[in-house]
Amino acid sequence: MPAETHVQHGPVSRDEVLGLVREHLAEILEIETSSIDEDAAFAEDLHADSLALIELVEALEEELGERSVGFRIEDDDLNDLRTVRDAVDYVVSRL
Repeated sequence: MPAETHVQHGPVSRDEVLGLVREHLAEILEIETSSIDEDAAFAEDLHADSLALIELVEALEEELGERSVGFRIEDDDLNDLRTVRDAVDYVVSRL
């Protein structure tokens, strides 16, 4: 039996990924999800430091790892993720 058969959820849509990123960022940064749009830059607009981004990565890996076997965000790619849209597009491309 392939390992993928234990995944209980269907494919994750781009809108779901955006929702997850917004939800986790809001919790980490203690702000309203409605204040997070796709064009928001992590550092400049949301005032997210590197620790906040690491927390976001860990939360996404944990949640999406249950849906997509082996899902991981590479440390080397973090510098390229400057906006919420960058993060969403990156995650969608890896699923």
